This record gives sequence, C-alpha cells and structure tokens, in this order.
Amino acid sequence: MSLRRSLSLRRASDESPMSQQSLGRPVFGTASLQRGQGSSDRTWVGSSWTRLAMAIPSQAISGLLENRQGPTAPRWAPAGLNWRCITFQITASANIWAGIHYPKSRYVSVDILNIISYLMPVWHQFYETLTGVKVEGKLPILQKEIVLKYLPTEWPLDPTNDIRRLNQSNSKTLVVLDDDPTGTQTVHDIEVLTEWNIESLIEQFRKKPTCFFILTNSRSLSSDKEADAAVSVLGEMDAWIICPFFLQGGRYTIEDVHYVADSEWLVPAGETEFAKDAAFGYRSSNLREWVEEKTRGRIQASSVASISIQLLRKGGPNAVCAYLCNLQKGSTCIVNAASDRDMAVFAAGMIQAEIKGRQFLCRTAASFVSARIGIIPKAPILPKDLGINKGRSGGLIVVGSYVPKTTKQVEELKSQCGRILGSIEVIQILNFISFCDVGILVNLFTTAFISVDKLAMKSIEEREEEISRAAERADVFIRACKDTLIMTSRELITGKTPSESLEINFKVSSALVEIVRRITTRPRYILAKGGITSSDLATKALEAKYAKIVGQALAGVPLWQLSPESRHPGVPYIVFPGNVGDSCALAEVVKSWARPARLWSTKELLLNAENGGYAVGAFNVYNLEGVQAVVAAAEEEQSPAILQIHPSALKQGGIPLVACCISAAEQASVGLILLSGELKLIQVPITVHFDHGNSKQELMEVLEMGFDSVMVDGSHLPFEDNVSYTKFISLLANSKNMMVEAELGRLSGTEDDLTVEEYEARLTDADQAEEFIDKTGIDALAVCIGNVHGKYPAGGPNLRLELLKDLYSLSSKKGVYLVLHGASGVPRELVKECIDLGVRKFNVNTEVRKAYMESISSPQKDLVQVMASAKEAMKVVVAEKMHLFGSAGKACL
Repeated sequence: MSLRRSLSLRRASDESPMSQQSLGRPVFGTASLQRGQGSSDRTWVGSSWTRLAMAIPSQAISGLLENRQGPTAPRWAPAGLNWRCITFQITASANIWAGIHYPKSRYVSVDILNIISYLMPVWHQFYETLTGVKVEGKLPILQKEIVLKYLPTEWPLDPTNDIRRLNQSNSKTLVVLDDDPTGTQTVHDIEVLTEWNIESLIEQFRKKPTCFFILTNSRSLSSDKEADAAVSVLGEMDAWIICPFFLQGGRYTIEDVHYVADSEWLVPAGETEFAKDAAFGYRSSNLREWVEEKTRGRIQASSVASISIQLLRKGGPNAVCAYLCNLQKGSTCIVNAASDRDMAVFAAGMIQAEIKGRQFLCRTAASFVSARIGIIPKAPILPKDLGINKGRSGGLIVVGSYVPKTTKQVEELKSQCGRILGSIEVIQILNFISFCDVGILVNLFTTAFISVDKLAMKSIEEREEEISRAAERADVFIRACKDTLIMTSRELITGKTPSESLEINFKVSSALVEIVRRITTRPRYILAKGGITSSDLATKALEAKYAKIVGQALAGVPLWQLSPESRHPGVPYIVFPGNVGDSCALAEVVKSWARPARLWSTKELLLNAENGGYAVGAFNVYNLEGVQAVVAAAEEEQSPAILQIHPSALKQGGIPLVACCISAAEQASVGLILLSGELKLIQVPITVHFDHGNSKQELMEVLEMGFDSVMVDGSHLPFEDNVSYTKFISLLANSKNMMVEAELGRLSGTEDDLTVEEYEARLTDADQAEEFIDKTGIDALAVCIGNVHGKYPAGGPNLRLELLKDLYSLSSKKGVYLVLHGASGVPRELVKECIDLGVRKFNVNTEVRKAYMESISSPQKDLVQVMASAKEAMKVVVAEKMHLFGSAGKACL
C-alpha cells in the first residue's frame, strides 16, 4: 500500500511545533511511503522556513544525528550553519522535528534545491532505520518566488536584435509543425497553414517569410513515429532539442525538472492534471526521465544532455553555441529556462551553431519560436485595433477542453457574464439538476440544453434534429447581440465499455463542430477553448485553409484572422489553450471582446461629421412609426442619424418610447459591401438624444434612462444662472460618458407646447460664448443666429452668417460642435452655407410632423395601412434631409 506524505519548508516563526497554522500546503517535499510490517500511519506536517518536520510512529526513540560539520558537510554550507542542531525530538504526539537553525532566523543565500537533495536521503535513511518503511522519493513542490530569487542573475545583454540580424543574413525560413493551434501563443504577423498541400507549401516558401506554422494534427502519432517521420524527410539531425519553457503558461525547467506554476507554487509537471491525460499523459517530471519514458527506453535518461540555467546566465550565447557544437551526433538535449531572457540566450547560441553547419530539430513550447525569430512582444489585441469595436452581433465561445482549469474558467465566466451570455450546454438530460448550478437555473431563458443521449445514443434522425435545434438557438442568441457559449459537459459521460465511451466522446465532439458549421449569423468574434477544439473548428467547422496570427488577445492566447474562403472571413478567431491563465482569464477575454454597451456616442457622430465636412440630422420622434421611419431612412441611405425626444414626447411616451429608440438604435442594420476587392463592414450609427431639458429634476431622471446625449436648456435663465445650471448637469452627464449640448441666446417660435415670443429671443453673444464654454465644459453649442422653432415668416429666415463664422472660429479651437435648431424650412443653399461654416447637427421636427399629419388625414382602409403610409411619408422627408446635410453614404466602414 502506498501512502503520500508531505513536507513543508518555510520561514522561521515562533509558532509551536504543533501549531495548526503550520499544517499548510507542502512547499518542498513529497514522498511515497511503502508500509512496513508493524508500522502505523502518520502524516508529515508543515513547519517553518528554517525548520523541517516529519512524523514517525510513536515507538521511535529520540536520537541525535552526528555532527555533520567538517568533511561530510556539503560544500555549499553557509558560514554559521550549526549542523549540531539537526536533531530529532519526540513530542507528546510522536512528532519528530529536525531543526536547522540559522543566525537570527534570516534567509540565507544558498542553493535551496541542493539543500533539499542533500537532506532528503538523510531523512529517508533515518526513517527507514527506525520504522522499516520503504521511502520512495518524489520531487518537491517549490515556492516560486524563492526559487526564482536564488537563481543566478540573468545574462545582462538582450540578444534579440542579434537574433533578428542573424536571421536576416541567414535567409532561412523556420517551419513550425504544430500539433494544435495553441502553439502560436507568442508570435504575431505570421501565417499558419491549416491545409497544407504541395501548392500551398510552395506558395509559402515563395513569400520567403522568417517563419510559418503548419497545423499537423499529429497528436495521434506517438513520439517515436513523429521523430521517425521528421527524420525520414530531413535526415539525421545533430541533436534533438527539448525545450518546454513557456512563461505565459507558467512552465519552468529548473535543474532538468519541468514545473507548472500554480499560483505561488511550482508543481512538478508529472504531478499535475495535464500529466493524467488519458491519451497524452506521462509520469516523469525530470525531463531526462521523460525522454526515456516517451521513447520506451530507446533513449536512456543517463544519455540525455542538458543545458543548465547556470550556463545560460553565466556563459551567454557563445557558451550555448560551444556546448551544442560539442554534442555527439543524434544526441537529445534538454534546455533549462526560467525567463524569456534565458530563452533568447539559448536561441542566439543555437543560431550561431547552425551557422557553423549544425542542424537541430526542436520539440518545444511556444516561447522558443518567438525567441528563435526575434519576435518583439506587443500589447494584447482589442476589437478597436481591428476596427470592429462597433460590431452589432454577439460573439461565439466554444469550450471543448475538459481539464479542471478550463472548468474553473467557465464557472467564472458564467459568474461574471451570465446576464449577457447565451449558453448552449451538452448535458445528460436525465441528470439535469445535478449538472446545473443555481445561476444557470435562474438564467434558463438564455440557456439551451442539448441531450447527449440524442447526440450519441439515439437514431441519426434524432441526432440531426438536436444539432439543428442547437444551431438555430445559437443563431438567435448571436443575432440578439448575446455572446453565446457552446460547451460540452463538465462531467465525463461514459458508456458501458471503453469503446462505447470513446464513441460517445467522438459523437459529441463532432456534433460540436457541426453546430458551429451550421451557424449562419456572422459572430463578432469566435473563441475556441482547447487545442483539439480550436483545431477542429478552424479546419472542419469554419473551413479555413490558412490564417494570419495577428497577435494575442491575452498573454498566451493567440488571435487569428481566418482566410477569405472560410465561412466567416475576417472574423477574429481566438485560440484559447486549456492550460493558460488563472480562473478569471476566460471572463477577462470575453469582457474585452464583448459588444460594448454603448456602440456609438453622439459626440463620435459629430466628430466624424466635423472630419468629413457634413452635418447629422437629429429627428424628433413621438411614436413607433417615427422611430422606424428614421431608422429605415438611415439604413437605406447608409447615413448616421440621431433619434431625438422632446420633453413633451417623453411626457406622453414615457420610458417605453425611450426603450423603443434605444432598441432601434442597437438593432440598426450591419452589412457587408465589396469595396476595392475587399469585403467591408457597413454599420449604421444611430444615437438617442434628449432635447430641451429645462428642468434640473427632469434631466437628473433622464440621465438614468439610457440616452446617449442630452441638451441642457438654460436659455430662459440669466447668463450666470444658465452657466451654473448647465455646469451641474454637464458634470453628471460626463461621468456617464454622455455628450452635453447647451443653448446660449434664445430662439423664438413654437415647438410642441413651448412658445418663445419674438421679443424674448436673443442672439448668441460671441464674447459670452467663450466664457460659457470654458465654465460649463459642454460638448456642443446650440446657437441662435436668427433661426426659429417652427415656421419661418413669409420672407424666409434671416440668418446672421457672420456671427456663425465667428462662433465656429471660437468653438472649433475648443473642440465644441455647433448645433442649429429650427432647420425645417431653411432653404437648401442656406443649409449648405451653414455646414460650410461649421454646423454639425441640425434639429428637424416641423417638416417630419407635417408629413405624418398629412398622411393620417388621408382615408385608409385599415390601421396597419395608416401606420405604413405614415412611416413611408416621414421616411421620405428624413431621407431628403440626410442628402441635404451630406450625411448620406457616411455610415462607418
């Protein structure tokens, strides 16, 4: 019977030997104890940094190890180390404590790994002598911060520029054979072939790239077969290089042992969840032993060469080159590394050896590739970097990876993003409750469940029906702007026999691919979680023949753009490995790529208008038909537009009218057009604006309703009061990223139930305007230059264009946009002059209202016909204004 025991080594404290605080996670040691006859079970308990503790059976007698100072003391023993204090004492509970006391309980700069390797045999021998229990050593768990701290100082010079120079002079192409897409984790601006026939390979080599990837899907091959396949093509290599260091994935190789970082700990790789994979698992954490294990003894651990961290950090690239050149032909060499600088030093030394005629075949993690070609890291890619920050559809997240880390990440994703997430889960329907947590049950309206029974155990017809239903539901979610999660069961679903279990797994995985293949709505982005999942989706579901590696969505998470012939060309494809990131990493990526709550701001529309020399129409709406008329005109004319609600309209329509406008703006169409031989995304930007807010209480309520912008109308107030009122609302609105428009001067005329007599009207004072802008912090200024609300007199408008010119000269310097109310009835030529003089927003109401009223006054047979006729009449007026303002055709690309 084998019992696992743990050992702890931490900093000294005043805790008693049996303090419960000491029973923590093992830091430095684990051992497997073979029970001897008559022995009893005990556990090793945690201790302090300078105390080592283990338990032995109670019948043990206290003993004193001989003084090991002198000839038998290790050469690294620091001055002041009192080896006479290595004693074992029996406590009341039969714990034996070995204390190593340093002066003043300080940390001592010694090789921690050497201490452990030296003391372990002493403990093992002592324990075996007393108990008859056979101790089989296991590699210790290390505290990452301490281990990295006591490694030698890194090589002082960054060799990246030398690597780039050597690569250019060498003119060779690095070809990376990758068994799944996750290996592209550290590079950017490089292509990967997902389909590799002779023609595509020839085309790649013609481009003379520094590097390209070939997606081989070679996981089904054993290590021996992979090696044989490579040698059969390339011939005998001078050495095989084994280099699994990968910083972003928390993979370190120290003293030939490969570790996986788990928070602040370094866990030997053979003890992690990844080593337990049914198909690709392993036992050995020591890479020499791993080579022997994977080659089934063909290559003995003792024959494996090793480049140490000491060589990398003390000798640099020249020492690496010399070491590689002295290897026997056909050797296997492992590379220790604990930083990207280590990796760069090794790569530089290897290139030097290659220039001298040596040839190497490397089995590595992603960090080696970026080091070998001298990639300079860049910041994670965001939607705005690819010009898709305004995408109107939801994203697609597909999770096939089943490792515990992925499961934790999915749980955190649901926790953080559950309300905006549509979910389609493959579960065993009979065990519905056991597979669903409370959060999912509460969110049933956005969660669809797929039956494993129907996918894998029923008829072909039932399987087909289940796949179609899932694809249709995913389409609905994505069209509704929901990021949609499709995931396999987090619990392993098995059959009665191993072969039946394998068949279930295959049918579920292939169904996942088929569901994605049938989704017709173009997602905002696609995220595939897991190596095999990301490979199958790219090649089988999305039918991509190649992709460009744009960069990373998160450290260690590559982002591709799929080739033009794929099912969703140009859609970002995020390849999320199963072993990367903490529990929040998946949620972090999804939140950064999710459709923003505010797709457009009114300020953006006016900025685009300023840059383009046109104006945007703000059209007052009162009901559904008015909203539909403005949106339909905007879509047909590919024009930005503003849906504008007057206080009187809000009083009648209330929050439902606001919600109608917001929903219509969000659902405004997105389309693809062919422009200069390239597919371009056309999006119709529409925002919602509240007009003439002349009540502080009303505006404070409006700020919480979801508007994109507001107009603070203090024009009826004295100048100082107008400034105070506008500034107050402006501060509140700016905290919500809402644009603020204000009025200086006062328009005469009637709008809805608000009338301003002609004698009350005032033109905007240019001198006051500068003070007003500076004190209030507004974004847009509604000017009074002779314009009126409602109908103009028979002689037409008398606009003071010189005043407008002065106001634009002032406002343009301060980044403030000019607005002209009362655009209905202004002659075309005068409108164009106003645009030339800086007006970027025109308010339109009277002409649209007139078209509506005239339409409903005409006899119709049915209410539906009345609504359709009214909408069409208003749409004609709106479209005409869009052409007049110059905004037609200006929908964003």
